[in-house]
Amino acid sequence: MDNKKNNVNYNRTSSQNNCATSHHNICRFCKSPLNDEFIDLGMSPLSNAFLKKDQLNKAEVFYPLKVYLCNECLLIQLGQYETPENIFADYVYFSSFSESWLKHSKNYCDQVTERFDLNQNSFVVELASNDGYLLQYFLKKDIPCLGIEPAENVAKVSMQKGIPTISDFFGTRLANELVKKDNLANLVIANNVLAHVPDLNDFVEGIKLILHTDGIATFEFPHFLNLIKLNEFDTIYHEHFSYFSFLTVQKIFRAHELKIFDVEELESHGGSLRIYVSHVHNSHYQKSDRVKLMVKKEVRAGLSEISTYHNFSESAKQLKRDLLHVLNRIKNENKLIVGYGAAAKGNTLFNFCGIRTDYIDYVVDRNPAKQNRYLPGTHIPVYSPDKIYEDRPEYLFIIPWNLKKEIIKQNQYIKNWGGKFIIPIPNVEIIE
Repeated sequence: MDNKKNNVNYNRTSSQNNCATSHHNICRFCKSPLNDEFIDLGMSPLSNAFLKKDQLNKAEVFYPLKVYLCNECLLIQLGQYETPENIFADYVYFSSFSESWLKHSKNYCDQVTERFDLNQNSFVVELASNDGYLLQYFLKKDIPCLGIEPAENVAKVSMQKGIPTISDFFGTRLANELVKKDNLANLVIANNVLAHVPDLNDFVEGIKLILHTDGIATFEFPHFLNLIKLNEFDTIYHEHFSYFSFLTVQKIFRAHELKIFDVEELESHGGSLRIYVSHVHNSHYQKSDRVKLMVKKEVRAGLSEISTYHNFSESAKQLKRDLLHVLNRIKNENKLIVGYGAAAKGNTLFNFCGIRTDYIDYVVDRNPAKQNRYLPGTHIPVYSPDKIYEDRPEYLFIIPWNLKKEIIKQNQYIKNWGGKFIIPIPNVEIIE
């Protein structure tokens, strides 16, 4: 794939919100009224708004964590209660701290490079490129690339790795700036960002603008089918404005004259989809059989029927009761429970269930940006994993349950003192 590229300003630009405010009573895709509640998880602070010690006695802002179903396009969505600037101003999630995610990213790079003949004349753009966890592998192959990452502190880490990065929000405004410089992309990557976008139409239209005529775009996002089947309600938080089934995401791209020509099911994030997208008139890529099979799979699962969406709320309430029952029993035995991994999903779970230091004594995380801070809402302290060695807890509560295999393998040593693992989702489970 060849593509002409002029110089682009890789320095950080001012972080501007290109996303129009979306009122929670209007669908952010088809603009239909939202009158159907999917689930109400109560009031919760922003999931990544970790607190410093001097903030503990100050007022903390809680927002409704109420999710709606659009009866027209079947998009599951939250209202926008906070601006993207405030959500991502001091972001504490760095992708490179997960070994399994790095392996996943390297495999993806190798796969798409071979499949789509990417080379030194290609141009790769990643949206929400985080700390360069993925583009570093394209850099090693001498494939020109550009990261776009709105969180300034995270973008700086990417730039320190030698990855050209723009610190800005992506949409049609930024897309038009790139187009003017003839920076069209042979490959656009958007991993786990589609859910974070309040203005879906502006974002997808921006991708259409920067995508080369023969280019392709790939997206990864948690599959809503797994959320509803495996009770993954803790993946709902204010950063995630939308939750996608394949049926709905097809409608969104089709509305912008983009076609999904292939799809893969992934294990990441509790079960994700990777979709391959091109311009609708691009004849190089015909729809694979996997596209048809995914549509059939979701229809069989009832995702085309509104009634399927109405029973999810009770499943979340039942898990809350089951989890508190298990934690009550353990704490009544005066056992120490330590959380592992200060993931955003844990903050949804703990705030919904009312779990504070009376149940989880503290949490550990490998990310220094989260250490010596406190979880939002619950004020559970976060320390380095080294503290596990010191305190020898009887139970390790795995908060990012989607990484349970990796975390259990890394922490096998707790079995030396009889330590056990607690897995909260999809059902409460104790692993010895």
